[in-house]
Amino acid sequence: MPLVHISLRVGKSESYRQAIFDGIYRAMHETFNVPEDDQFMTITEHDAANFRYSVSYLGVPRGDDLIYIQITANNTRTVEQKKALYGRIVELLGDNPGIRPQDVFVNIVEVAKENWSLGNGVAQYA
Repeated sequence: MPLVHISLRVGKSESYRQAIFDGIYRAMHETFNVPEDDQFMTITEHDAANFRYSVSYLGVPRGDDLIYIQITANNTRTVEQKKALYGRIVELLGDNPGIRPQDVFVNIVEVAKENWSLGNGVAQYA
């Protein structure tokens, strides 16, 4: 049950943003075994004054097409699954909508299963 927050610069088309949703979900489905229809994602767009990044931190040349992807998920995945997820996201977003690998920044926030209520005030995973 990942919850995904995506941040990017303002100005991308709806089809571009939908391709991001589709690529990230597909990568999670394939590498994290996220079930069909388990899609809880938001995109937030920022103007240039409200979107800061390093153009070269750790030797990665980033540009204005940078996207931040923060995934909150249960703390049940292995390091290998996480590496596979990062690689698959980059591959799929490179294919569509055409984002350079250097412009894909991913962060996973792990939580215990009891930290979710998916509705009705019930801790479904506890």
